[in-house]
Amino acid sequence: MSTHTLSVLVENVPGALARVAGLFSRRGFNIESLAVGPTENPEVSRMTIVVAVEELPLEQVTKQLNKLVNVIKIVELEQSTSVQRELLLVKVRADATVRSQVLETVQLFRAKVVDVSPEALTIEATGTGDKLGALLRMLEPYGIREIVQSGMVAVGRGARSITATSPR
Repeated sequence: MSTHTLSVLVENVPGALARVAGLFSRRGFNIESLAVGPTENPEVSRMTIVVAVEELPLEQVTKQLNKLVNVIKIVELEQSTSVQRELLLVKVRADATVRSQVLETVQLFRAKVVDVSPEALTIEATGTGDKLGALLRMLEPYGIREIVQSGMVAVGRGARSITATSPR
């Protein structure tokens, strides 16, 4: 099975997300990552969906997605031709004895500290899943207290854009 990233433009209406997610669920596919947000057009939302599935079933799901009333456009984003990022917030034990070491790790990964307390640091990092996984492995020995990670967001490289001037 291979991983595929879909950029799906949908009408910004209640129930659109449920219909799209339900289609994947009915087909028995697990959505590995899902991020939804507004676009440059307030009437349109963009879903970035990461799913592990073979080519043929993906083609079938894409055809079924296109039939949904709220779906405007679907594009598969290849890793080599798109910019893909995730956001991570991680709370790490960082008392006075290890704080400087944790801060060095934060700098190494070009992350930033967004909250400080006497016993912990909250760190914000963006990047690929591999980069965020490596950061977590480096922070693990200090004691990770809490992790929150977004789904992937992605956009094609270059000047060409995936847009919808207006919903169907």
